[in-house]
Amino acid sequence: MSRRGSGRRSGKRSDQQKSFAKRDGKSRSARSERYFVCGINAFNQLYETDPDRLIEVFLLENLGRERMQRLAIDPNHLVVPVQQVDEDHLFRLAGTDSHQGIVAAIKPPAILDDNGALELLEGIENPLILVLDSCQDPRNFGACLRTAEAAGVDLVVIPRSRSPELTPTVSKVASGAAEVQKIARVSNLARFLRELQDAGVWLVGTDGEAEGSLYEQSLTGPTALVMGAEGEGMRRLTAEHCDLLVKLPLLGTVESLNLSVATGIGLYEILRQRGTT
Repeated sequence: MSRRGSGRRSGKRSDQQKSFAKRDGKSRSARSERYFVCGINAFNQLYETDPDRLIEVFLLENLGRERMQRLAIDPNHLVVPVQQVDEDHLFRLAGTDSHQGIVAAIKPPAILDDNGALELLEGIENPLILVLDSCQDPRNFGACLRTAEAAGVDLVVIPRSRSPELTPTVSKVASGAAEVQKIARVSNLARFLRELQDAGVWLVGTDGEAEGSLYEQSLTGPTALVMGAEGEGMRRLTAEHCDLLVKLPLLGTVESLNLSVATGIGLYEILRQRGTT
């Protein structure tokens, strides 16, 4: 079941499966304030992939031998300041008590803008993109980032409004994925979707009322999986820009799936069709 969006694409499906021209994209937007991550996995991921972003580390007093052994580096060997603090101090920094005794102040991740995102994709032959329309729950956002990074997603796209900031809660749930996954925060999602279409990306939106199943479609070319918010789904304008609307079969009594679960199903079906699983 196909649906043409207002991007008014021309040509057959095979025409969209073209390669992007090779080009480095370095236009990015980033906030200058410090950004806090918490949890052992998030700290280890950051230290192993981008240790220069570390500014300061806060450790729980008497962290314990087991937790210390799980850290990627002995805190005494870090070149940045390390403070021993109490539970209340960690909670104030992290905004959660699920910090596992460690919070790190780091330089914020580089979030791509519209131009930077398009430039990044131009250097990728067969991109896989995840678009999150109106995902506002930090835990769901973190879980989607974790799934996206595990599935090798090239870019996660979120709108500038109606989407969460990268917070310690997002980072903790993402289990380190928030520090490495490429993310773009775009000013106008509908316009950005049209630009993706112009670049040859096929937009596949999920909708419980769609006629066709995810498993009935060919998803091997450049693809953006578009997910809406739990309950409300995609906004009308977002849905209108999708080339294809699909649903996930629900054979039980529940009416919908958790957003991150549905995202994982969609991404891994695309990987299966691409022969990468």
